Amino acid sequence: MLDATSSYKPMDRRIPVDDRTGHRTVPETPRSPRRPGTRYGNRPTMKDVAARAGVGLKTVSRVVNGEPGVTPETERRVQEAIEALGFRRNDSARVLRKGRTASIGLVLEDLADPFYGPLSRAVEDVARAHGSLLINGSSAEDPDREQELVLALCARRVDGLVVIPAGDDHRYLEPELKAGVATVFVDRPPGKIDADVVLSDNYGGARDGVAHLIAHGHRRIGFIGDMPRIHTAAERLRGYRAAMEDAGIPVKDSWMSLGVTSPERVRRAAEEMLSGADPVTAIFAGNNRVTVTVVRVLAEQSRSVALVGFDDIELADLLQPGVTVVAQDAAAIGRTAAERLFRQLDGTLVTPERIELPTRLITRGSGELPPAD
Repeated sequence: MLDATSSYKPMDRRIPVDDRTGHRTVPETPRSPRRPGTRYGNRPTMKDVAARAGVGLKTVSRVVNGEPGVTPETERRVQEAIEALGFRRNDSARVLRKGRTASIGLVLEDLADPFYGPLSRAVEDVARAHGSLLINGSSAEDPDREQELVLALCARRVDGLVVIPAGDDHRYLEPELKAGVATVFVDRPPGKIDADVVLSDNYGGARDGVAHLIAHGHRRIGFIGDMPRIHTAAERLRGYRAAMEDAGIPVKDSWMSLGVTSPERVRRAAEEMLSGADPVTAIFAGNNRVTVTVVRVLAEQSRSVALVGFDDIELADLLQPGVTVVAQDAAAIGRTAAERLFRQLDGTLVTPERIELPTRLITRGSGELPPAD
């Protein structure tokens, strides 16, 4: 039982009540008071550590930076103060004094694309080996977004950039290049500037893949690719045309389709190629997203259709038949680009170069099917 002197505070503030409109409302629960002295966004400093440990500021600096000249007992007191306060060294201030921020930027096309996973990891591994942090973002194939991201990273004083370009005019980067921002382009060459670029042999890989289908008896071969303004799509189309020309096979317009790689567009293109009086007997898919959709379309067909895709896809070897692909080494591309970037930063590279890495044809069954008619 409660008496008149009890400190009990009724909690009926949380009980719903009717207001004059007839609506049921729940009064807001009072917030707990902020701990005295707490100021969010103000981290402990070396001065705070020095005061807690009872030592000078220079002593704390020596401990934090691993410099000699501090007794074990003093170092122990400083480390205890650091742990108690949650102090973290201000690397930004330290590296800026050395003229470096120990960070690089990576601008990708699409973070969700499986091709960029191993590429990004390889860049990160090289950056880490050089004591640098990797900051990445996605342009979503938008040139304006690419420029916005690149310049935002430059504003944050990154030491260098690895860029998968979405646009075809990179003169906006000229002031940054002159200011010493190391830059390497990947997967596609830059537009209207000279810079290092690391690519796959898109033309040669596509030519080999289509020649493989021709060697297995196919003459009516369709090509479904990405948007023609994209360098990789244009080069793979060129490789397709070259292989057909080498074999003396005229190419019909209806056998080629370039555009966005949405499942709806790719499905429509594949179904059109597979229908009519003179359907294709094989398809060359211009990238991994196209391949996935074409696999689904072919699974619905009553006749056998051969398929070779550019880029490997997950579980390609477990499908029946397995998917034959022209594989790029995404990790090697990322590693080569990042290593070149740090060679620029070390001052050992001066003249920009174009590096093309080879592709590899992996035969698994779908590209070896003979024509059904």
